[in-house]
Parts: sequence; structure tokens; C-alpha cells
Amino acid sequence: MTGFHPPEFDNQLQHLQKTIDRERLARIEAEASANRSHRELTVCKRELLFMESVAAAANQAESLREAIQFALEQVCTYLDWPLGHAWLRSGPASSPHLSSSTLWHSAGFAAPTAFCQATESQRYAPGQGLPGKVYTSRHPLWIARIHDNEPLLAQRQAADSGLRSGFALPVPAGEEVAAVLEFFNTEPGEPEAGLISLLSFVGMQLGRVAERQMARDRAIHDAFHDSLTLLPNRALFLDRLNRALLRSLRDGDDNLAVLFIDADRFKIVNDSLGHLAGDSLIRQLAQRLQQALLSAGENAPQDTAWGEQTLARLGSDEFAILLENIGGATEAVRVAEHILGLLQNTFAIGSQDVYCSASIGIALAAEHQAADELLRDADLAMHRAKRLGGARWDLFDQAMHASAFQRMSVESDMRKSLLENRFVVHYQPVVDLRSGRISGFEALVRWNRYDKGLVFPNDFIPIAEDTGLIIPLDLWVMREACRTLTAWHRDFPHEQPLTISINLSTRLFSLANLAEQVGEILASTGVNPACVRLEITETMAMSDANRALQLLTELRALGVQLSIDDFGTGYSSLNYLHRIPANVLKIDRSFVSQMHESEECMQIIRTIMMLARNLGMKVVAEGPETADHVERLIGLDCDFGQGYFFSRPVAEPAARHLLETAPFART
Repeated sequence: MTGFHPPEFDNQLQHLQKTIDRERLARIEAEASANRSHRELTVCKRELLFMESVAAAANQAESLREAIQFALEQVCTYLDWPLGHAWLRSGPASSPHLSSSTLWHSAGFAAPTAFCQATESQRYAPGQGLPGKVYTSRHPLWIARIHDNEPLLAQRQAADSGLRSGFALPVPAGEEVAAVLEFFNTEPGEPEAGLISLLSFVGMQLGRVAERQMARDRAIHDAFHDSLTLLPNRALFLDRLNRALLRSLRDGDDNLAVLFIDADRFKIVNDSLGHLAGDSLIRQLAQRLQQALLSAGENAPQDTAWGEQTLARLGSDEFAILLENIGGATEAVRVAEHILGLLQNTFAIGSQDVYCSASIGIALAAEHQAADELLRDADLAMHRAKRLGGARWDLFDQAMHASAFQRMSVESDMRKSLLENRFVVHYQPVVDLRSGRISGFEALVRWNRYDKGLVFPNDFIPIAEDTGLIIPLDLWVMREACRTLTAWHRDFPHEQPLTISINLSTRLFSLANLAEQVGEILASTGVNPACVRLEITETMAMSDANRALQLLTELRALGVQLSIDDFGTGYSSLNYLHRIPANVLKIDRSFVSQMHESEECMQIIRTIMMLARNLGMKVVAEGPETADHVERLIGLDCDFGQGYFFSRPVAEPAARHLLETAPFART
């Protein structure tokens, strides 16, 4: 009787056992998951400590060799690999090679004598061996099994020494590779993407040290030379020009000319491809100009005593050439045309071919003329060549002085118009693409210039920026736009109040007390700060990222929104971008206008959209002009559109009419 249990009891017992088994399995899985998370966290912490130590050492290093020695030790310790070594770039820029730095690190491993000796005696050309391949490609290279590959000239010695796998990474310094680090292990191993990325970080940090060292080495030379192209700079050019003018005056020979050269497309390349691409283009321009001078001298007419010539970089994308002992204007024009011909060929910027023409101004020396005056005259001629479409030369004449005086007249009228309130603000609607309603406007300035009618920004903003008038003009536009928005909020109340977007110029953004001035305008106009959207360009945000971050934080504290304008055309550091307290990214119109015919532009827009979503930002697409543009943007789930498809910028009464007739009009 004691062994008998009712069926109900057995069922309950089985159910209890299953419950216990499930709980045990759940506990085991939870413990395994916790262990995995712990291991992943440990790895992340280890990687972070490694990166911090390398970055700190790079910041404190006095020399590249010191930083490399530390990096060799850190990497070998982190990987638990026994051997590390470094190659340094040497030789002239025209024929560089890699030589052993004599820097080694051996961690618990007797450094193989044969391999080290073979390495120390070797010198690699670009593309040769493991270091040369990394130098040329500028990318890390992993050798999973040394004996199965032929990238090492010391392969036999490496294999005989018990080395089975290797890895090399570049140390990029600007457009150059300053060094190549290589590491070896006694076990074969397959490449790991995460590890390669981590070690590439080491190369980037060392690159910073290399750049600092090169800057120190060039300090004295750079006093009279351009550090990027190594050409004479403005100071040295003016000195040589002044000496040439004195010789010309002494000898009674005025066969002397100055060519002022300005690249036509540099800003587009620099803003779209980044500063490194811009630097590459400047260097190639300098080389092309040097080539032009050399070949022009070789082809000079036999009756011309081709004398001393000086090519200088004056700054940014501006160059100047001093031609001495030439055959008058005809010879100067021949040189200019020769330069323009050489610039017709494309420039290779990374994987892209770029066209970059130039505008050239020519000025011939006049009696008793000073060096700065002759350079100024060539500059005036260059600007006229540029205004006539660029990719051409122009010869200075006295009429250009009249043009310069005209520019002064524009400046004078602008100052007077600011006092007499002759500027007006036009407004272009920003439309919610999901609802089709007007969500806000962008404020754009126009100039009612006395008897000349309405003047558009392209005709006066450059002068305003050059003279500093852009600062009071920007502040006036901001005040007027905020005052108008306050009136619209009163007359057109809505659940989602209208916003107003206001551009900040580079000059205004540089003001130390900008936040204080904006705060005063917000208070005096009574506008809702949350509806004010201040726009800065991507380049402004990144040019001095730390200062920009501080200033944008101060502006954000006022309650306003922040927008990054023309996004995608500048050069952003994602390390800073995610820290900028911006609410909106504005996709540049150049991408939107070509989205229907360029898959690359579509991909750029998709990438910006994804980036904005990840950063919690809204997106405004500038420049939609057709229904197809709008449909594509809606398909990409873009938030807002601002372009001619909806409306051109209009005066305040017309903007008010849009609000009265559009779906957004009244509640």
C-alpha cells in the first residue's frame, strides 16, 4: 500500500520535475549570457585602455622614434606577439624608400639574428616587400602564413627563425606615409577585421607625432617658404620682386612681369572631398606650375634672355610668378597660355579625376612702381579674368582701378543703407514633406540699393564679408526675422508653431560674445527661442571644432535650435559631429538636384539620412525643384524640403499670403 500513488500525484510530480528542469536550464543560459557579456565588456575595456595609452603617448612624445618604440611595446604586449619592428621613410620626395629604423621590440622571444640582420640590411622601394606594399597602399596588410606567401624579401630567414605570421600597418602623415610598423608571431593566424581596425588607430596616432615632428623641422624654412608646397611664400616673393624692380630701375630695363594665378575650382574640391584632397590638389598645382615654367623657359624665343623666374604660393589657392628679362607683354602672355594648357589635364585626387582650371592676371612693371603695387595690379587683372568666366588670362590696364573704386562705392552704399534700413528680408518656406504643410521659413537678405533696384546676395555678400559689414547685417537680419516670426505666431497660431531659419556667417560666428547678442535679440523681439533655428555650415562647425562646440553649447542654452547647413559638402569629424548639439542637418542642394540622375547622390542622401536618424536629428533637403525630387525625398522618409518646387524666396507680404492660403494657414 505504501508504494501506490494516485495518477494525479504522478502527474503533479512529473510537472514539478519539468518546472525544475526548465528553471535549471534558464539559470544555466542566464549564467552563460552573463559570462559572455562579462567577457565582451572585459575586451572592450582592454581595447579602450590600449587606445588611451597609445593616444596619451602620442600626445606626449618628443619624437617619432620615441612614439614608435612605445607603440611597438604596447602592440606586442596587447597581441601577445613576440616581435615588432619599424621602417622609416627616407630619401627625396621624388624617390622615397623605406629604411630600417633600428627600432625593435622582442617580448619574451630571442630576436632571430638572421632575420634581424637581413631586415637591417634591406631597403624597400614603394610597392616592394611587405613594408613597400603597405607604404604604397596606405592600408594594413596581414600575412596569415609567411611560408605560403612571397611578400617578404627576408621570407626564408623569417621562416627559419620560427616566425609564421605577420602584420604591417602604415603611419600616415598628411599625404605621406612616414613609417611602416611590422609585427610577427610564431603561430599562423587569420586576419581579424576588428583587430586590424584597432591597430590602424595606432598608425593614425603615430601619424600625428610624425606631422608634429615635420612641422618642427620645417619651422625655420617655413619663415620664407610655404610648408605645403615648399615654394617661396608671399614674404619671400615680395622681397625678390622688390630686388628685381630695383635692378630693373638701375639697368633701365623694364622687361619684368608678374602673373597672379588663382585656381577656379579649389573651393569645390576642398569642400566636397575634404582638406586632405584640397592639399593634394594644391601640391599638384604647384608641380604643374613648376613644370610649366620649366618648359616655357626651354621653349622661349631665341632672342629672349630668359632670366630668373620665381614661383610662389601666396596662400590658399593663390600663386604668383615673377618673370624677369622677358620680351614684354607677348612673352608674359605666352607663359600664361602655356600654364592654362597644362591645367587642362585632370588631377588625380585619390580615386577621382578632378578638373581645376585657373584665372591668371598679368601686370607689367612700370617705372617707379613698388613691389606690392605691381602684385596688386596683377591681382586686379586676375579677378577680372575670373569674373569673365575663369580659365583665362587678362592683362592689367588702368580701367581696372576704376573697377576697384566701384567696389569701394558698393561698400560705401552698403554702410549708408544699413543706417537707412534699405535692406529687406525675403522668406522661403520649409515644407513638411509628410503633410505638405509649411513648417517654417528661411530668412534671406536682399538689398534695395537706391535707384538700382533689388540686389541679390551674390552681388554684395562677398564685399560685406571682406569689409566686416556682414556682422551688423547678419544681426539686423536676425532681429527682423525674429520680429516677423513673433507676428506670424500671433496671426497664425498652430499646434506646431512656425520656425524661422537664420544663417550665421563665418564672421558673425567668430564673435566672442555671439551668444550674448543673440540672447538680447530674442528677448527684445519676444520670439519663442524654440522656434528660432540658427544655421551654420559644416565647414564652420569643423574648422575649430572645440571652439565651435563651446559656442554652439552656449547658443543651445538660449533655447534656440541649431542646424548644420550644406551638409555633405564639407569635411566632418564624426568624433566631433555627435557632440555638436544640433537639431537639424540640411542636405546640400547639389545632391538633391542630381538625385534623379546620380545613384551616388542618392547614396549620399541615404547616408546623411541614416546619420541624422542615429544622431536624433531632423533632415531638411535643400533645392527640390521637381515633383520627382519631392517624391524621391518622401520615399527616403526625409522630414522637410525647401526649394523652388514649393516657392522661391518672397517678401513678407507674399509669405503671409502663403500662410493664409496653404494648409498650414489657421487652426
